[in-house]
Amino acid sequence: MRARSTIVALVIVSGALLAWSCSRELPGAPSTSGARSATVARGGSSGPTEKPTVVMSSGAIEPDVAAFRALLGDPNNAATPGEQPAGRREVNWDGVPAAVTNTDDFPNDFFNTTSPRGLFYNRTGHGLEVSDRGFTDVNPAYAGEFNTFSAPKLFSPAGGNVVDVRFRVAGSDAEAAVTGIGVVFVDVDKAGSTTMQLLGEHGQDLGTFKAPVRSDDRGLSFLAIKFSNPVISRVKIVTGDGRLAPDELDVTAGGRHDLVVMDNFLYGEPHRIGD
Repeated sequence: MRARSTIVALVIVSGALLAWSCSRELPGAPSTSGARSATVARGGSSGPTEKPTVVMSSGAIEPDVAAFRALLGDPNNAATPGEQPAGRREVNWDGVPAAVTNTDDFPNDFFNTTSPRGLFYNRTGHGLEVSDRGFTDVNPAYAGEFNTFSAPKLFSPAGGNVVDVRFRVAGSDAEAAVTGIGVVFVDVDKAGSTTMQLLGEHGQDLGTFKAPVRSDDRGLSFLAIKFSNPVISRVKIVTGDGRLAPDELDVTAGGRHDLVVMDNFLYGEPHRIGD
């Protein structure tokens, strides 16, 4: 597997990308092999010519997350307010205070106001939750179901399985767009159950991309998309085909639905639309 990791990194640096349809998912199913499955590809479209770089990985995803960080660029602007000339932003949930952890009313503007990173969640009729208990506050049966990429906290919509992400110039109400976004998903069991649809400034569809199925017991998958220009202003994220609930179990635990949550978000510096 070490040789495979090196090949993927070289492909990213060189820009020699493989042809790939944005509707095609990686093969794979839950196993105990610990194997890593990774693909760097082209798919989707931001216009008549450009195709984005797509990184899909499952298993030991750390090298691919690091490679996508490099693709977005340095520095990590963290919670620095205002539009920065270059770099990226990241959210790992772990610094979220206790007062808004393990509750289904996590503020939808927390990462644009309290911690200004230009990430804003449009209300879709459901709440949001950051959990350091693996969502056992929702259902005790989820104990051990969801592993972290960066411990101890995870993120999920509450009462649904859709998150509508918008971008702002960090710390302001100014609408913004980014070049790319990557999300770590946890416990994707069904091919095609977990997707990211990217939308442009005027709602134009930039492509829908499917997260790869988990490939080991840890259960992590990574999906990331990068354009050359800041054209992504909205991301509709669908996590699995069911919602976390007291009466819902994951398909691997005898339930009917694939229950999926999220960990780290990585995205390009939000740039004001129209600049």
